[in-house]
Amino acid sequence: MNSFGRIFRVHIFGESHGESVGLCIDGCPAGLPLKVDDFLPDIERRKGGTQKGTTPRQESDLPIFKSGIFNDTTTGAPITILFENNNTRSGDYQKQRSVPRPGHADFVAHEKFGGYEDYRGGGHFSGRLTVALVAAGVIAKKILATKSIGITAEILEIGGEQDLEKGLQKAIDAKDSIGGIVECRSANLPLGLGEPFFDSAESLLSHAAFAIPAVKGIEFGTGFAAARMFGSDHNDALENMSGKTRTNHAGGIVGGISNGNELVFRIAVKPTSSTPKIQHTLNWETGVTEDFSVKGRHDLCIALRVPVVLEAVTAFVLCDLMLLEQRISRIL
Repeated sequence: MNSFGRIFRVHIFGESHGESVGLCIDGCPAGLPLKVDDFLPDIERRKGGTQKGTTPRQESDLPIFKSGIFNDTTTGAPITILFENNNTRSGDYQKQRSVPRPGHADFVAHEKFGGYEDYRGGGHFSGRLTVALVAAGVIAKKILATKSIGITAEILEIGGEQDLEKGLQKAIDAKDSIGGIVECRSANLPLGLGEPFFDSAESLLSHAAFAIPAVKGIEFGTGFAAARMFGSDHNDALENMSGKTRTNHAGGIVGGISNGNELVFRIAVKPTSSTPKIQHTLNWETGVTEDFSVKGRHDLCIALRVPVVLEAVTAFVLCDLMLLEQRISRIL
């Protein structure tokens, strides 16, 4: 539901227009130096309003430590962190309550929770909660860094264009939203993380990646292009006993287990559902369809804000796998 992981266990909570959003992490080793300043670079990367094509909603997003940190160091107890919501305009959503927004969770949330859901700004389904994912990632990245494991993600294309500005301009000209592709890489992963079948490294990474709102697809290594290749071309030839291969079509995972090569995977991010473009959809109060346009403050291209979130979920999956393999037991 709202938790992920077995040893490094991440739990997120809150709603877009509620008092706050936050997270609780159980299983973080004691002795990790951790200050507010450690969170600021990644939180700043996630924010809207600082780059073209993102929502003008701005929150300070200073982490408020509630437990698990003492004298700027993790104690080994559960870590609880809050992020306050201060810049909300809930009235934008009251006006459109009768019309579930196309592409959003409005309709399914209303049906599943009997109309008791907090619908303002998407409530618990909102991308606002990705700040909690990013915070978990900051801690996981610091732990992985003790083993020289790094994670980076970047946007490869927007609207099918490798020239990101050109792709963004397509949406601006159309007065619509647009999607993109984000690639994530992790270097220096040890051989042996993951299990066959249900707990394969790909399965766990995919599970976490799909917790990011707007993610609709994922591929590892060569991915879907492998379906058009010969086996002899796709196979990665081993070069030494460390597991290094001549190519990396597998993306660093074979048989569900990391093979010692660089982890490489990509996700497809759909266009932001909230778009000013006129759409025809159902009014659930009248029972008839009508023209409808989404109001409020929204991202033109949500993919712009996804790289740091993808790094974060990748980090806490890998951190959990490292702890399960006892590759990490203590920080100091």
